[in-house]
Amino acid sequence: MRGFAYRLKQSKFNSQYVDVLVDSLDPRLYLAVECKSIRGKKLYFSQHFHEDKHSVHQVDAISVFLEKTGRRGYLAVEFRSGPGKAKEAYLLPWAEVRRLYGEAPGISIEEFRCAIPLIRTADCYILEELPKDI
Repeated sequence: MRGFAYRLKQSKFNSQYVDVLVDSLDPRLYLAVECKSIRGKKLYFSQHFHEDKHSVHQVDAISVFLEKTGRRGYLAVEFRSGPGKAKEAYLLPWAEVRRLYGEAPGISIEEFRCAIPLIRTADCYILEELPKDI
C-alpha cells in the first residue's frame, strides 16, 4: 500500500486540527492522527486537550474536522512512566475517543492496552498494521 504521512508544523498563532495527516488512495490509510505524550497512567480530557479561543474543546474540533474531510481518526498516546521504566504507546480509533469523552473524565492506560499497540524501537514507534475492521 502506498501513502504519505506528514507532521503538521505547530505554531502558537496558527490553528491546527491534528498532528499527523496521512494521504493515500487507499481509503483505509486516509488518516488524521492526534498525538499525546504524557507522564502517568491516565490521559485526561481536561488536562491533556485544549479549548480554542471560541471555547471549542479539541475533541469536538477534531471530530468536526474528521467529518468534513472523510478521514479516519486516531489518537496516538505515549505513556512515559519515568526513568528506568519502559514507555508504552497505543493508537485508539477516534470513534472510541469520542465515546469516552462523553462518558468519563479520561482514558486509562488499561483501556489503551486494549487498543492498537505501537512497537517501540530505539528512536521511533512502528505501526505494523491497522486492523481491517476499523
